[in-house]
Amino acid sequence: MKSLIFKAFGVVGAVALALGATSPSAQELRFSWWGGGERHEAFLKAIKLFEAKNPEVKIRAEYTGFQGYQERLTTQIAGKSEPDIMQVNWAWVSAFSKSGDGFYDLRKSASVMKLNEFTDNDLALGTINGKLNAVPVGFAARMFFWNKGALDKAGVAMPKTWDEMFAAGKALRAKVGPKAYLIDGEGYDMILMSHAYVYQKYGTPYIDPKTGKIAMSAAALKDWVTIYKRFQDENVATPLPLRASLGGVEKPTEQQPDWVAGNWTGNYTWDSVIRLRGSTLPGKGSELDVGDFLTLPNAKNSGVFGRPVHMYAVSKRSKHPEIGAKFIDFMMTDQEAIRILDLSRGIPATAIAFKQLLREDRLRPLEVKAYARIATLNRNNAITPPAAQFEHPRVQKFMRDVFEQVGYGKINADEAAKMLSEQGATILQRL
Repeated sequence: MKSLIFKAFGVVGAVALALGATSPSAQELRFSWWGGGERHEAFLKAIKLFEAKNPEVKIRAEYTGFQGYQERLTTQIAGKSEPDIMQVNWAWVSAFSKSGDGFYDLRKSASVMKLNEFTDNDLALGTINGKLNAVPVGFAARMFFWNKGALDKAGVAMPKTWDEMFAAGKALRAKVGPKAYLIDGEGYDMILMSHAYVYQKYGTPYIDPKTGKIAMSAAALKDWVTIYKRFQDENVATPLPLRASLGGVEKPTEQQPDWVAGNWTGNYTWDSVIRLRGSTLPGKGSELDVGDFLTLPNAKNSGVFGRPVHMYAVSKRSKHPEIGAKFIDFMMTDQEAIRILDLSRGIPATAIAFKQLLREDRLRPLEVKAYARIATLNRNNAITPPAAQFEHPRVQKFMRDVFEQVGYGKINADEAAKMLSEQGATILQRL
């Protein structure tokens, strides 16, 4: 019954649930988030626990799927009717709060928040003009994960460099046959993997995080398209037309029969979803290992794409902002809440939550290994957060459209590079 309710709510959009009778004297706050059934159930249980510990407070839940969430929240903020507590994408924070005054400054409620549980880097990601607009729930980065079992069976080593990746792709295909591809990924995965290569080579991302304008040179843009095409042409990555014929270019890797069979042996994806990728393998993911982040010699940037999973913010118009801050702290640091929420939001950002999940054996060795690598990169300031505009829906659609045309052979590298430069600049100017 619950799954049917969640499905229906995901279709119609926002959902407001009354979690029990409301006392006339209760201080009521609204909390909105997006997610799937697992996250919804976990959040609802955590809300009930918070209310039990704070009987004078009532939390109204508003939840849905990701589709349409940003548009609805944008309308609410414009109409000054946004929820008190909000789950927001990191890229949206600066868009909603360009001068740092778009959300409540959580530092004003430092007395009810254990901000020392976050790293300085974590807090900096939510700070604008010295005001803490939001705190990250977790931090995710794109990593290379390999089915080491399948590679070992084929006698192919996990690649450590980009050149080794191309060589390994040829070797795997020679051993396994025409169904073999070294790495698989949804459309966006392959765009980002190619972006990492070019970022390392030139030291500039597609969009400058500081100016919000195109940063890549004409040569870099052409190389971005060329390396993307080369991955497909040399049978290293699953070609776009093939993926489209097998259920769509965005069909998740774990649902692909060739991934399950070990014909496709790698994935470039968020560390937060690797458990899902391994869920359909014969060994339930025990075959997987974290690979080295492929890096060019004398790379000018690590090329690692990393950002907060999502963030929590409190409305500047909330009548009870300190209670909102207290609720966020509860979701991030309360021992019982941590246990309830588990990994429904990925590996939590707070030190206390990570240590508890580790102590209670709720994390798999592969997840801990990936987390440790990302944490090391963050400590060394080796991950440059992308421009907020990079993940804007209009920019996302535009990039996907351009690279799809490349993948289907409809345009060449020069034409694609020109589109990425000229049309991309026009879109950014209009945002």
